[in-house]
Amino acid sequence: MAVKIPRLAIMGHPNAGKSSVVATLTENDRIAIDKRAGTTTESTSYPVIIDGRTVVEFIDTPGFQNPNAILEWFQANESVGDLARAFVDTHQRDPLFAHDCALLQPVAEGAGVILVVDGSKRIKEKDRVEIELLRLTGRPRMAILNNLTSQNRHMAQWQDALSKAFNSVREFNAHRATYSERIKLLEALKSIDQRWEERVEEAIDAFACDWARRTDQAVNTILQLLRDALSYRVTRTVKNGKLVFKSGRERIRDEVAAAFEQGLRQLELDAQEQLRANFRHHVWNLPPDSILNQDLFSDEVGQALGLSRRQLAMVGVAAGAASGATVDLAAAGHSLGAGALIGAFTGGVLGLVGGKALAKLDIERAPGTQRFTMGPVSDPRFPFVLLDRIVLYSARAMNWAHGRQAADEEAANKVPERVAVRRGFSEELTQSQQRELARFFQAARRGRDCDREAACREIIKEILSGVATSRIDSRADM
Repeated sequence: MAVKIPRLAIMGHPNAGKSSVVATLTENDRIAIDKRAGTTTESTSYPVIIDGRTVVEFIDTPGFQNPNAILEWFQANESVGDLARAFVDTHQRDPLFAHDCALLQPVAEGAGVILVVDGSKRIKEKDRVEIELLRLTGRPRMAILNNLTSQNRHMAQWQDALSKAFNSVREFNAHRATYSERIKLLEALKSIDQRWEERVEEAIDAFACDWARRTDQAVNTILQLLRDALSYRVTRTVKNGKLVFKSGRERIRDEVAAAFEQGLRQLELDAQEQLRANFRHHVWNLPPDSILNQDLFSDEVGQALGLSRRQLAMVGVAAGAASGATVDLAAAGHSLGAGALIGAFTGGVLGLVGGKALAKLDIERAPGTQRFTMGPVSDPRFPFVLLDRIVLYSARAMNWAHGRQAADEEAANKVPERVAVRRGFSEELTQSQQRELARFFQAARRGRDCDREAACREIIKEILSGVATSRIDSRADM
């Protein structure tokens, strides 16, 4: 007989974080979450569907209402065998046990149990009752310590109590769990019932393939943003009559510059929207002081992201030298290396003084009109800033737990994470990688297909793979 997909009933008393756990594990931030006790009144199934196939099913259940009465009934009827099934059959029409029967119905149907407890709180007698009655169900059982604050003094007591009654005990903060932490939790499910091992492994493989596909889609989004932004131009044609005075020319220049910047902002916003959809975020809240909430052209963004002046100079020298070497090759060596020397000097100067002007303004005069064109981007530092910002946005989208909306933000923000580092991802790359990016940026400005794109793609993919396998630091919340 074929083994059914793993079904897991998420249990625990009200406000332990059950719905948050389900939201995070299923990447569903539309699950209704309320801090008021007893909000969940019936069991709701949330299947995880990948490529049209359900790979695992989580069931959000109401909190226990009468645990003492259930335990007493279980202890008095231990000889029955399947206690969960027998209890539901006996009490399903009793209004007093309506919520309890709704909670135990999935267990009666064979679902495994994940008990969620708030490990920051002291264990109480009611908790011990719930632990014991779930042990008596005989179902495969995992316990999750969903510590909602940085308070750890009760954790050892919880671990001791839970380990005596559950097949597996895991610490899992549903408000901050990354992709890799979700996968580790799924891996642990294999240990609670050997019959599930093959299907859980299939589910994990499906998650991994889906994640790889979404990572590739994110890389595509980032590359397209860079291509579009670096080749972007704004043009405005004006009749000469409107440009009689200098103030008129300055006004048109300012309008074109403002439209140019706004166009770049919109390209970034469009890319961000694609990334949120790719990683299934509908609820998206950024702290007011987050660097992702600052204007793209603000001093805060310019100072925090992109290459340092020294790095930019070195990349400029390398990229310039590469361009000069192409000239030497075309001249069959007759320039005696002059092309490489001039290219290196030009690239280095651009790297040192770049950043003062975003793009050049060209004015083309024709009979009766003048055409003002701004673009493409000429500032050599801006592409690295833009790349850092969109990678940081991707990192947040990849690691922002879908159950975070239920967090008590004041408490959740006290949970320690890696210390914020006020620099961008591109600054941490090797000089060779930075040079590859600079060459790609040069080609993108000219709107040309670039043979460096494959190398650039691998660099960005390597960065995204890194942020998906470790907890993202708080740069996005700076």
